[in-house]
Amino acid sequence: MRYKQFGKTGMQVSEMALGTWGIGGVGWDSNPEETRLDAVRAAVESGITFFDTAPAYNAGAAEKVLGKALRDMGARKDVVISTKCGNEYVNGGYVRDGDPAKILRECEESLRNLQTDYIDLYLVHWPDPNTPFEATMDALNRLKKEGKILHVGVSNFSRQQMEEAGQYCEIEAFQPHYSMVNRGSEELMRWAAEQGMGIMTYGSLGGGILTGAYRTLQHFDPKDNRSRFYKHFQEPEFSRIMALLEKMDRFSADHGGVPLAQIALNWCAAKPFVSSCIVGAQSRAKVAQNCAAFDWELTAEEMALLDKAVEECLDA
Repeated sequence: MRYKQFGKTGMQVSEMALGTWGIGGVGWDSNPEETRLDAVRAAVESGITFFDTAPAYNAGAAEKVLGKALRDMGARKDVVISTKCGNEYVNGGYVRDGDPAKILRECEESLRNLQTDYIDLYLVHWPDPNTPFEATMDALNRLKKEGKILHVGVSNFSRQQMEEAGQYCEIEAFQPHYSMVNRGSEELMRWAAEQGMGIMTYGSLGGGILTGAYRTLQHFDPKDNRSRFYKHFQEPEFSRIMALLEKMDRFSADHGGVPLAQIALNWCAAKPFVSSCIVGAQSRAKVAQNCAAFDWELTAEEMALLDKAVEECLDA
């Protein structure tokens, strides 16, 4: 595993963070709890020190699995936990609420779920248009002053929203949706990195499509996140991505059959404005395979070739 400084926080984090949306048990493939716990154990054993979760991942279920696994391993002091606030999973849907009282309550619940007395990085999950940023950020300042959270960040914010929220509380991290098949945030990520923020990408494998496991159109349940949230599995985008995968297949063959997921993760991690790539995995085998991406690096020439392939297939 490789490690980087996470912006101006002073924290060192693994270049791969284990994402736990699927580990929460809703909206992705279903696995027994023991399998999901073992994925967390495998991540720690593979050198991952960065874990991303949220109370919105099945109403706290993901936080509970993560907290239990880390407690049982005695690994809490050795890892960085990022969790979120301002977004709840209620009756099968997501509800944004940045009300300060709600934020304070959520933090207490997350601390219990994670079985810890502090959260390394606390992110506002989505901007709430109905609550002034000043109120939300004041709550985060209070939690920081009390030592319950160490650093504050945001996810899914625009530059204007970050600049406004940053007037009331220092923003040290940004979590955008970013991968080879979703590059719309690049300019914003460069700006955020210039401000000293640590950048952690989610959807780093495009919801799984960059693994090469899906070569024909799939029909997922409407509540599955590959139907609801990730649009890569729908036409016309699907066919464009298949053309990209064919180019990646040739690259893989030239490199001894390296998995496509490792190519995609190397591409993402090599971007100078990326601190860590969040990758969801619910099994020990997938965690190990993804971590192996950080045993090798793309050359500058290979990066240029992949950038060209992405542009040819997706920007035409």
